[in-house]
Amino acid sequence: MVDVTVRGAGIFGLSIAWTCARRGAKVQIVDPFGPGAGSSGGLVGALAPHVPENWNAKKAFQFDSLIMAEPFWTQIEATGGVSAGYGRLGRIQPIADQRSLDLARQRQITAQELWQGRAEWRVTEASAAGAWCPPSPTGYVILDTLTARMHPRRACTALVAALSVMGVEVVPEASDAGHVVHATGLAGLQDLSQAFGKTVGNGVKGQAALLRFDAGAVPQLFADAIHIVPHADGTLAIGSTSERDYDDPTSTDSALDDVIERATRAVPVLHGAEVIERWAGVRPRSKSRAPMLGAHPLHQGQFIANGGFKIGFGMAPKVAEVMADLMLENLDTIPDDFRPEASL
Repeated sequence: MVDVTVRGAGIFGLSIAWTCARRGAKVQIVDPFGPGAGSSGGLVGALAPHVPENWNAKKAFQFDSLIMAEPFWTQIEATGGVSAGYGRLGRIQPIADQRSLDLARQRQITAQELWQGRAEWRVTEASAAGAWCPPSPTGYVILDTLTARMHPRRACTALVAALSVMGVEVVPEASDAGHVVHATGLAGLQDLSQAFGKTVGNGVKGQAALLRFDAGAVPQLFADAIHIVPHADGTLAIGSTSERDYDDPTSTDSALDDVIERATRAVPVLHGAEVIERWAGVRPRSKSRAPMLGAHPLHQGQFIANGGFKIGFGMAPKVAEVMADLMLENLDTIPDDFRPEASL
């Protein structure tokens, strides 16, 4: 007997399956393309928080999820024996001008309240941030201790390994059984848009690059609107673009060349590093810009978990928790802004 059927083996689907299985549910995962085949198979893995101001349900949910991430991934690695490359090493952001510096100092004050002492957002002189710190026009940078890194592909592989130990496999096809949750990414949003005759969600293309550069266990950087993420395996990811209009969802082009150039200009030590992979994929974005969680609008009695967009990996631990609560305990703690109705 199957208690939960998860349709989709991206980060949302795999995380929900893991959390349900840990609670004792019999789970099956169905994906004809295999695990991490869509945008979850990317390169960057920047688990970064929203700025600590104008607090709302989305920011609070993300904060909780980022705090949950370390024990979440530690248990997965311990169970399956495969590392996700997770590390809560923080982030450095150069501050471009006086206005941004004033704003960052205000956010340092609000972070003390909103982040409850569980993480820091502080302004410091760039000279005090270590040799890895990039040049900053003002001489100051933002340091936060909440941001974490992971390698998306390795994270999916780690989840698959842990789930296999729990007796859960990803299969290309199976009949629905038990509670059914659709975590089908862009295809699922396109189905909803077609059914309702309006845009419920869409895809945003992103391009990223992987460099052969071992920076060690250092914070990731956010400079010139680009994520620069040193991975645990001796590579470094740079990304990404946000393209609403595109012809080929998986091709890379001059837009990625520009991202690489800007990254190496912001962090000169990266000049000459070998580009070992160029990647492009389309990330699912709901109309509300928040994850879409709850009762499925098309399939009565079934559920949806979609629209992770750029924050899917960071949101995954908490998404998995609330969806398991909903399906297994009939406990609904989903924020109103995350419900499908917000995008319909």
